[in-house]
Amino acid sequence: MNRILPPAGPPRVLALAQLVNSLGDGAYYATSALFFTRIVGLSPTQVGLGLTLAWGAGMLAGVPMGHLADRWGPRRTALLLALLTAAALSAFLVVRSFPAFLVAACAYACCQAGLTSARQALLAGLVDPAERTAMRARLQSTLNAGLAVGAGLGGLALSVDTEAAYLAVFVADAVCFLAATLVLRGLPEVPPAPPVAAGEPRLAVLRDRPYALITLLNAVMYLNMPLLSLGLPLWIVHRTEAPAWLAAALLMVYMISVVLFQVRLARPVTGPSTAATAIRRAGLLMFAACAVYALSGAPIGTTAAIAVLLVAAVIQVFGEMMQGAGGWELSFALAPDGRHGQYQGFYGMAPQIARMLGPLLLTTMLLGWGTAGWLTLGVAFLLSGLAITPVVRATARVPAPQVKVPA
Repeated sequence: MNRILPPAGPPRVLALAQLVNSLGDGAYYATSALFFTRIVGLSPTQVGLGLTLAWGAGMLAGVPMGHLADRWGPRRTALLLALLTAAALSAFLVVRSFPAFLVAACAYACCQAGLTSARQALLAGLVDPAERTAMRARLQSTLNAGLAVGAGLGGLALSVDTEAAYLAVFVADAVCFLAATLVLRGLPEVPPAPPVAAGEPRLAVLRDRPYALITLLNAVMYLNMPLLSLGLPLWIVHRTEAPAWLAAALLMVYMISVVLFQVRLARPVTGPSTAATAIRRAGLLMFAACAVYALSGAPIGTTAAIAVLLVAAVIQVFGEMMQGAGGWELSFALAPDGRHGQYQGFYGMAPQIARMLGPLLLTTMLLGWGTAGWLTLGVAFLLSGLAITPVVRATARVPAPQVKVPA
């Protein structure tokens, strides 16, 4: 942990809060689907629809909640939203109908999206610009370490497979959010942004077209997340001769790789130019990963299929780490001071768009189109990675909106 945690100071406090949250979230992610179907009594279709609507609501809430963090102070906003997230998780304990589930899920997703925006604004306010991406990489490594341990704890609940075990996971996740508030209380407050001058837009990010385009391109790149959690397991089971357990093994390879290498791969990313280079290389790697994944669908035997899938997964995770580092740098560097909350809220829409659209796109392309689907997905990654560079160059010619203090 000393290798991945930031040095003593505010960044380490942020990392510890992230670690506490991720322990609970890892257990939640491992058990929530079965909890909602077996304990709450919802159908898989209801769960899928409810979560899609919830993450859609969270996506829309990110910018206004980020703006709240800018105006009210990101530390206070993060504390409030962590408490509200714990309350939303607690609501799941008594939910036993689809309408109640939908309300609780939307509240949870909105609070999570706002909390992420507030924490990123807090990071931007407490860390020098040159160190933000490196610190964000350390936070990502910490996050994955916590998720891996939490998923293991969730696996214990799955092995017990009782209502009490599932409820204990949700209680533990809520307690983790409460504990994170205690950790975050040790941080200094970042001064709120000054009021916006008369005539200036309150949500300037909504008029920042280059930033919006960068977010959209990264949304395509973030399809690697549902690919790993949903598309690849379905591909392994339905289209390859590899055993089903390999999906879980590849997920562990991903988590361990991020813990070990994310910080190292983020070091060369020190500005918009190097960020664009990292994302361009990520597009190339993701294209290569998709091409290798496609080979695993051929009748090559179990051992060869395992080997091919393992090679592809390693290529994918290194591409994802490069894309992550480049995206973080652009999301910070291209946001004007005083508006990091709303800009981080807007950039946070990228992974949420991927989560919303990914299940339908990936199941259609991979299971329906086979090899052609993999190559189509790879080309999408490649073109998105290549398109980042001219967009970043264009931002250098278009001044970002500035916060003006009223006279």
